[in-house]
Amino acid sequence: MRQLALSAVGRDRAGIVAAVSEQLLAHEVNIDDSQMAILRGHFAMMLIVSAPDGLDVSALRTDLDGVHELMGLEGMSLSEVEDAPGRPTASHVVTVYGADHPGIVHAITSALAAGGTSITGLTTRLVSSGESPVYVMIIEAAVPSGAEAVLESDLADVARAEGLEVTLSPLEHDAL
Repeated sequence: MRQLALSAVGRDRAGIVAAVSEQLLAHEVNIDDSQMAILRGHFAMMLIVSAPDGLDVSALRTDLDGVHELMGLEGMSLSEVEDAPGRPTASHVVTVYGADHPGIVHAITSALAAGGTSITGLTTRLVSSGESPVYVMIIEAAVPSGAEAVLESDLADVARAEGLEVTLSPLEHDAL
């Protein structure tokens, strides 16, 4: 089996996922991992798929180009996934709240990166609350073993400098 990365972006409308998955199925391609979201009317999708070794990638691209046209998407890409190291497992959740201003994402993610923490998921929302909108960010992160105390201190420094509330909590792993 070979693995491919597929991304699509465009104005949200009903049927995008159905049209993409129809073409994948027609080529015997399986969706392994996915993230999809609608942000203020804009749809974004990122998939990692498994395909048979004999897949005609050119034919799949042609069929996906048809979906791109039909759905009026702004962009779609398909590429081989190189042998990559395993996916890091999230161990902690970082929550961030504060008055919205430029630089919040950079400040927090820079502190995480400096300590060798990998981000496995990141979501932000601007929540209107009267006169001042509140910025909310939730990050799932793979914190290196033994680095929690230093990371908490670094995040506290960022919180003070940026006027934010930041918490670092261990992620509870529930059995599925």
